[in-house]
Amino acid sequence: MEYGSIEREIRVEATPEVVYEVISTPEHLQEWWPDEADIKPVPGATGSIAFGAGTPDVKVVPLTVVEADPPRRFSFRWAQDKGEAATPDNSFLVTFDLVPSDGGTLLRFTETGFREKGWEAAVLEEAYLDHVRGWDHFLPRLVTYAARIGTRP
Repeated sequence: MEYGSIEREIRVEATPEVVYEVISTPEHLQEWWPDEADIKPVPGATGSIAFGAGTPDVKVVPLTVVEADPPRRFSFRWAQDKGEAATPDNSFLVTFDLVPSDGGTLLRFTETGFREKGWEAAVLEEAYLDHVRGWDHFLPRLVTYAARIGTRP
């Protein structure tokens, strides 16, 4: 198995404008992905997301916006060590490409950077599979949430 990238192509019953807001703003991100989000959808902006907020096991993860091109593309680097600037060698790159499709959106999701971390094979495999499980859980939530808010009057 190749552990270089995770790729998904998903149909969302909402316009690219709605989907872009859902993937790039804290108030919407918190509805489908992290418990807390502190980011601005501006290239170079740094922030964080948190999982397990309000628990002793809270995990705060740094995030840096790479590209913000509404309503076509949003990408960020994340999971570098705290205090380090995100680079291709120490973080994962997540890209959401949004393509209009029959009144909705074709969302093309990619996460890369696993091999660049320089991990031994077992660590690489476990991190990759952990992210696959995570995105397989969270991306359907994005689809449901975006469709729900996209149909609001």
